[in-house]
Amino acid sequence: MDADFWHRRWANNEIGFHGDAVNPMLVKHLPALALEKGRRVFLPLCGKTLDIHWLLSNDYRVVGAELSRLAVEQLFSELGVEPTISSCGPVERFSTQNLDVFVGDIFDVSAELLGPVDAIYDRAALVALPEEMRGRYTTHLMQITAQAPQLLICFEYDQSLMAGPPFSISGEKVSRHYRGTYELTLLDRVEIPGGFKGKIAAMESVWLLRR
Repeated sequence: MDADFWHRRWANNEIGFHGDAVNPMLVKHLPALALEKGRRVFLPLCGKTLDIHWLLSNDYRVVGAELSRLAVEQLFSELGVEPTISSCGPVERFSTQNLDVFVGDIFDVSAELLGPVDAIYDRAALVALPEEMRGRYTTHLMQITAQAPQLLICFEYDQSLMAGPPFSISGEKVSRHYRGTYELTLLDRVEIPGGFKGKIAAMESVWLLRR
């Protein structure tokens, strides 16, 4: 899987992964991070998720990273705001009040570019990456965020029935990547109504990661 895969998905509007509502798991479990209003939350591989709208409306500051410029343009359009766009080396920065989104390869987003963050909300990043990329991603994520606490959402299903993304990420896989740095707490694990594609049974799990 490469960048062209995601660019094609956005260009062809093949974005079934984009939810048409705020993720109820975010609303239910964000309090576990004990974030005060005004804190800055990082969303890796954020797309144009409505979760950003919700976080902003609840007085949090948001920073995202997204490969697709089209997705970010649509995000700001749907928010009804005009971003300031600046070049930051290999990535672009779209900014407005309380919101910054870096457009480009997340591995080109450094700690210096990102700036301080108080928490990570990973709904769509780890599950979007094939196994051979996850170790690099999780290491990079911890480096650029100074190991900020995470609210991590994963899916579990029989990977032989669907190629992914989203990929199946078990608790063992979460532990493999993060146990050396974080204390892991399973907050929730629920069946996805109808599963994937209406035929593949799947579970959604929510993890709290704290140093």
